Amino acid sequence: MPGSRYRKGSAVADNEHAGIAAQDWARASADPQYRAAVVDLLGVLAYGELAAFERLAEDAKLAPSLEDKAELAKMAAAEFGHFQRLRDRLAAIDVAPTAAMEPFAAALEEFHRQTAPSDWLEGLVKAYVGDSIASDFYREVASRLDSDTRALVLAVLDDTGYSTFAVEKVRAAIEADPRVGGRLALWARRLMGEALSQAQRVVADRDALSTMLVGGVADGFDLAEVGKMFSRITEAHTKRMAALGLAA
Repeated sequence: MPGSRYRKGSAVADNEHAGIAAQDWARASADPQYRAAVVDLLGVLAYGELAAFERLAEDAKLAPSLEDKAELAKMAAAEFGHFQRLRDRLAAIDVAPTAAMEPFAAALEEFHRQTAPSDWLEGLVKAYVGDSIASDFYREVASRLDSDTRALVLAVLDDTGYSTFAVEKVRAAIEADPRVGGRLALWARRLMGEALSQAQRVVADRDALSTMLVGGVADGFDLAEVGKMFSRITEAHTKRMAALGLAA
């Protein structure tokens, strides 16, 4: 993957030391490669939010109580709100939202097919663990974005309240039956592997996105930094597992 700095045409950006993160969208998007990377990022996030809405709505059907059903429905509505913000942003920068999402549909659908939960508790763990890993990854990417895009990405990655909800329900289930913990721990470890593989595949398949992640921004992001990034994501996963009462 290219390791050069982003350039505007053939010239180095006005202030090469400032970096993309110090620019706004109007300035940063003058680089067609950077613009393509952001379109990809917003596209995969939009599809992810739409899928999260659909999944939470489905999970609500498995909820053991009316109260749980209502909570999940509220969270699903929040995810759809995130999707709408991303869709509107794509339209505002003259990109068809469906065209931006389409390249990622197959990979994300395959991930969900391979990690279909068998019951209510596995569904909770999947959303908590799988979505959190994806969010950690995109927050890392966000730190290299222009200020306008970064603000949007961080806003749509905000926790909808699912983390607290999932932790409470899973810990209560383990208290009621400690045997549940072993099964859910194995499930969460599988989700971790699948989620990281999926994130890597998504980036590797899109040249502009991979260039932005590996050395293509003015901040000098390199392969060593990518390794550190995945180490941070793994560490955060271990903490979430502990919060659930599960062994990482």
